[in-house]
Amino acid sequence: MKLFSPITVGGTELKNRIFMAPMARARCDEGRVPTPMVGQYYAQRASAGLIITEASSVSPLSQSRPCASAIYTDKQAKGWQGAAEQVHQAGGVIFQQIYHLGRKSDPSRMPDGAVPVAPSAIACQGQVAGLNGPVDFATPRALETEEIAGVVEEFKNAALNAKAAGMDGVEIHGANGYLIDQFLKDRSNQRSDLYGGSAENRCRFLIEIAEAIIDVFGKDRVGVRFSPHFAADGIGDSDPAATFGHAAAAMNDLGIAYIHLVEATDPAARQAPPEGGQALMPVMHRAYNGPLIVNGAYTMQSAEDVIASGAADAVAFANLYISNPDLVERFRSDAPLAEASPDTIYTGGEVGYVDYPILENAGV
Repeated sequence: MKLFSPITVGGTELKNRIFMAPMARARCDEGRVPTPMVGQYYAQRASAGLIITEASSVSPLSQSRPCASAIYTDKQAKGWQGAAEQVHQAGGVIFQQIYHLGRKSDPSRMPDGAVPVAPSAIACQGQVAGLNGPVDFATPRALETEEIAGVVEEFKNAALNAKAAGMDGVEIHGANGYLIDQFLKDRSNQRSDLYGGSAENRCRFLIEIAEAIIDVFGKDRVGVRFSPHFAADGIGDSDPAATFGHAAAAMNDLGIAYIHLVEATDPAARQAPPEGGQALMPVMHRAYNGPLIVNGAYTMQSAEDVIASGAADAVAFANLYISNPDLVERFRSDAPLAEASPDTIYTGGEVGYVDYPILENAGV
């Protein structure tokens, strides 16, 4: 099967095409520093061709649920160093995913009463956890043009911290309605300066971030994640093919290691193209010459099919990796897959995190 064949991504030879997708798990300490248990969790999954960490905030203005990850301080970077060391000792390869929540930052946790920032003063639909229970997303403050360079610098600092932590590379989180995605999509970006209007302008923020991180890691160790169909919080774009085709072409010009596209092939799955909408895998492949990783409710068979067809080069699995740390081995032996407990995804502690059995202990 092609799933088990090696693949070169940038400058890194990976042992298979079964990747671990980034997933928030809320197991850091109160200072957003990864604990040794976080390293244990990732090391258990080191048979993946590539591990992409949970999204890690680049700024104190990017505030998520309690015990979510960040990498803007030296202490946070030190915690991630322990995780990287455990993964490497287990024979794995790990990229740090970095992001800024932008308008999706929890307003009740913002430092000094600050207001979340965004490309435009347009609030998300929905609610966030909040210090004292669910609260509506705040109407954000639109970043001034002269402030944007400072946010780009925050991303670069996070990349420097990831490099100091021993990470093998960085994935820029340009998906799921977070700050980069907010700049990319025209429903959330109503700017009239160089960062708004045309697709070229709306991609400028991402390009500047990618260039800054390439300065740290080199182009062969930088990837970008996109979710053109994500619309859960009211975000959206009037022409996803044009916007994300332009973004993919820009990443191709920069020569980054991979694009990670969230696009399900099952019409019933989340983040599949909407009814009558355009599948963007072919668009991205035409615009970008490097490896295309896809994510979106894939099974072993549908992953094999999409790779064998040439539409994608590797598949990232999310929920299956929560409850199957040895997912590669289970796929290889066609063993039963364990089901994840949804009640323990964000609860903290070992239960539902590092206690899922591997094959030799599962009675298989």
